[in-house]
Amino acid sequence: MFDAVMLARMQFAANISFHILFPTITIAMGWVLVYFKLRYARSQDPKWMEAYAFWVKVFALSFALGVVSGITMSFQFGTNWPGYMETVGNIAGPLLAFEVLTAFFLEATFLGVMLFGRQRVGERIHTLATILVAVGTSASAFWILSLNSWMQTPTGFQMIDGQAHALDWWAIVFNPSFPYRLVHMLLASGLTCAFLLAGLSAYRLLRRDQQPSVMASLRTGVMLAAALIPIQIFVGDLHGLNTLEHQPAKVAAMEGVWETERGAPALLFALPDEQTRSNDLAIGIPHLASLILTHEWDGEIVGLNEFEGEHPPVAPVFWAFRVMVGVGVLMLAVSWWSAWQLRQQGIPGRWSLRLLTAMTFSGWLATLSGWYVSEIGRQPFLVYGLLRTSEAASSVPAPMIGISLFAYLLLYALLLLAFITVLLHLARSAGVGAPSVSKLSPEVA
Repeated sequence: MFDAVMLARMQFAANISFHILFPTITIAMGWVLVYFKLRYARSQDPKWMEAYAFWVKVFALSFALGVVSGITMSFQFGTNWPGYMETVGNIAGPLLAFEVLTAFFLEATFLGVMLFGRQRVGERIHTLATILVAVGTSASAFWILSLNSWMQTPTGFQMIDGQAHALDWWAIVFNPSFPYRLVHMLLASGLTCAFLLAGLSAYRLLRRDQQPSVMASLRTGVMLAAALIPIQIFVGDLHGLNTLEHQPAKVAAMEGVWETERGAPALLFALPDEQTRSNDLAIGIPHLASLILTHEWDGEIVGLNEFEGEHPPVAPVFWAFRVMVGVGVLMLAVSWWSAWQLRQQGIPGRWSLRLLTAMTFSGWLATLSGWYVSEIGRQPFLVYGLLRTSEAASSVPAPMIGISLFAYLLLYALLLLAFITVLLHLARSAGVGAPSVSKLSPEVA
């Protein structure tokens, strides 16, 4: 049986896991819609406006679910984690308020114009509304990532009577891990959006929806993914160096390093065992973990045994990290192969289209894995080195939390199924009655 603290953690994890799916789409999708609008304004080619008309529906649906799930998540600060706001509310509260005042109101104000006002306000004003909505989604990410990064690397405060008080808001907002985490998340959103674009467009092409707007969306998604994934790998390396400096226990869990050692191997496979504090069935490449993390062949990685009682659960962090990296490598291979086919023959082959379709939601998998590494890797602290998770939990009985957790999981499963079903319906119905353009290669057509 799980205790109340673990159930509360599972409930918040369920909420954040569901919620984060939709901002990862809308943050980048807003800028893709701006791109479609600008291409149309420059060329007057109707395929760009047709692409905009289709994907703005996906944006609206994702935005709605993101707002609803975000509101639900905020209530848990009071119900399950009262100690969090009691201890760091002087910092968390203003940062959350900045997000609402500078980002959410901007999005909400101009979203209606973007969705329903094109025939009423004119093309330039409608394009401006689209740009402002995109700015709002990015600003929202800025403030949320600032708060979350501060929880990972808290700075610019002092403790008075058990409460954190701000000393330097610049240091709080731009804390040591914030630049790396913000860029990493924005790129993750770009990749999530890129594979959603490419995957749904490939699905439509396989269903013989040959509209020019479909090919435009496919090319945009593939090229965006091919451009962003190498940058993400580079930024991920910088983020890893920053994490090694500020949260060495997290890095040790990611790599399954128990004893401090030089020339640590990169484990391709292992079964971490916290009882014996060792790895079973380990398969690794000698020195590679040290080389990647410290950029030195015999660089030192501090082991988990140096943080006994203050390191995260190893297995979830270890495996989530490998899922994230594995999906990233697959993204690199698929996007570059598809981009090469687009360059050589104008369209990916049938098997490539099927692979892109299968990769439609791969960005979600990579993003969730990365967030699990980040958030579980912070344990046993809610605010790293300052507030333990157990100290912030409420006294709500475990059965009550368990009941609400089950309700959340059931509701979120139904909403996620409905979201995917609606996306597929939009993709299937978009080409009905549309003129066919014979630009497909024989193997696809």
